[in-house]
Amino acid sequence: MMRSLFSGVAGLRTHQTRMDVIGNNIANVNTTAYKSQNMVFSDLLYQTTQAASGANANGRGGINARQIGLGSKTGAISTAITTQGSAQSTNNPWDIMIEGDSFFIVNNGSENFFTRDGSFTIDGAGNLVMANTGFKVMGWQVDPETGDIRQDVVSALQVMHPDNLTSLPEATTLAYVSGILDKTDTAINSTAGAIRTFQIFDGQGYAYTVKMSFHGIGSEDEFRVQLDDILDSTGVSLVKKYNLSNINQIANFGGDNTTSKTMLYNPDSAAKPPAGQNTFTDTFNVELPFSSVLEGYSNNALVVAAGKDVEITTPANGGTVNVGDTVTVSGSVTLTRAQLESAPYNLRYDDATGQYYTKPETGTTGVPVESNDDWTKAISAMGLEGVTGVTVTPVTDGAAGEMSVSFNAEFSATLAATRNDKVFGITLSMPNDEKEILKQVYHVEDGDGKSYTIEYIAPDGSAQITERTQTNGMSLVFDHDKGTFSYIGNQGSNTATLVFNTSASSLGGELIELTQFSNVEIDFSSVTNNGNGGKSTLDITPGGKGGDTIGKGRAPGELIGIEVGQDGRITGSYSNGLTKLFGQIAVAEFANPSGLSKAGDNLYSATMNSGDFDGVGKDITEGGGKMTSGVLEMSNVDLSSEFTTMITTQRGFQANSRIITTSDTLLEELVNLKR
Repeated sequence: MMRSLFSGVAGLRTHQTRMDVIGNNIANVNTTAYKSQNMVFSDLLYQTTQAASGANANGRGGINARQIGLGSKTGAISTAITTQGSAQSTNNPWDIMIEGDSFFIVNNGSENFFTRDGSFTIDGAGNLVMANTGFKVMGWQVDPETGDIRQDVVSALQVMHPDNLTSLPEATTLAYVSGILDKTDTAINSTAGAIRTFQIFDGQGYAYTVKMSFHGIGSEDEFRVQLDDILDSTGVSLVKKYNLSNINQIANFGGDNTTSKTMLYNPDSAAKPPAGQNTFTDTFNVELPFSSVLEGYSNNALVVAAGKDVEITTPANGGTVNVGDTVTVSGSVTLTRAQLESAPYNLRYDDATGQYYTKPETGTTGVPVESNDDWTKAISAMGLEGVTGVTVTPVTDGAAGEMSVSFNAEFSATLAATRNDKVFGITLSMPNDEKEILKQVYHVEDGDGKSYTIEYIAPDGSAQITERTQTNGMSLVFDHDKGTFSYIGNQGSNTATLVFNTSASSLGGELIELTQFSNVEIDFSSVTNNGNGGKSTLDITPGGKGGDTIGKGRAPGELIGIEVGQDGRITGSYSNGLTKLFGQIAVAEFANPSGLSKAGDNLYSATMNSGDFDGVGKDITEGGGKMTSGVLEMSNVDLSSEFTTMITTQRGFQANSRIITTSDTLLEELVNLKR
């Protein structure tokens, strides 16, 4: 009877332990990433009153041992550590859930612990830490040489390091050209060419606009691409800003193929200066384009589109103009709907009425453009310099909205010139003093690349004239059969380089440093030469051809966002479009994760039965796991199972208590025998 008493006591103690485990599970039903525990029973000891015996030679059979049990004990308390808890969305980017059997690695300053609790935050020093303990989250750093993760001994992740708050500027080094070059495009065949611009950055993060143009040279398969200008962020040409003579002092696109020839110009005796005067004038018939003589001509989209169809109205052939005189031109051009609906016209075409309207204001349909006076007012309002009269008629056999535009325009002359059969000739004013030298350089920007240096030599009126012809830009060649890209510059080349000089000398003799610029390699292989209704869709885009940001260049940026990838990589986003890798959260894996020892605060410690941590950790994706940002792992406690186990535990406890009370009754009866 005494043995039954002690068996009941052992049973009560064991069931009490099981109830403690159940109570702890239920208490942690809302603890982040808590792993439920389960207790199993085992019998305690046995008292053997008779040992087992086997059969003997006398014919007696064997008998089993006689053993009396002494109760139960706690066999094991196991943790369901590999059972994944449900996901709870928090929308906090620093809340991270592990999917798989891995553990975060955290450090208290002296030793590593392991946890499934991914409720992290950033401390005052910029470290990624556990929100409830402040223990630092461990991971791998970025290799400064490769810019990628270096898997080494884990260390604290200082996400908000001062170096990560801003990103340095980068100079533009790559660009690519895409779209269609239509050889019938009037802009391609105009003096100015089809102008395209793209943005670049220098090494200091300042933005510039590169202005390039595409020109027809009379061939169906070959065209010319040239650098026209580079503007700063305020729209001022660097040539003007630095007081230079031309853009080639800043950069060049294509080789400097310059040829020159020198000739003597001798005016006849009638051109000699009269007695008592020091100068004479005569005409030197160098043919200059409108853009070299007429101020604002190249800024007028209408006359530029008309190209070589523009003619001089006044002065008459042989007439002269001085600086500031008015020159009248006339011309005609056919504009498509696409051109009229884009800059600088910005009109709107109504398909229902076949009518053009000015750009509408809020709540209006815009003003109809019907009469020629309406067209003149509309075009004048666009800032097209010099336009005085416009006659517009629909093209009867053209596409919808296609208009034939005839116009007159007035421009002011920028130099003294004489009207000849074609364009203009320069009027020279020559000094009659052998001690004086007159140099005048005219840069002709008509695509022929001609410039003239006119230098006075002797009192007899003779002058030395040097004519230089420079082929600007590069040849862009297409396949004749299909119109596909063939090469740029040299055969076999898909790219051409915009080369920046390291320095330039201003007209005042000042040295201009240009080392902040980087050469830009431009890829032309995506351009085609196909019919597109007379409209080219060429576009120059900075960056790599694949659409990535490599080589695009950028201004300095500020950190505007951080995200954690499924592999634990922490990436920052900046206001200039740059993304930067800050580090990677490493994880630990154990051969027997159930062998980890609970250390409180949702932490675990490695034990001899769990396996050791190697100090380096692993990439979570190696084992097929992943991390999810903005989500926490919930407790894996199953309340229905816990309550069911609680019922059986309660009944077991009650049954063991009955053993004690019944044994007590038997003892009482035994004591009463003496009465």
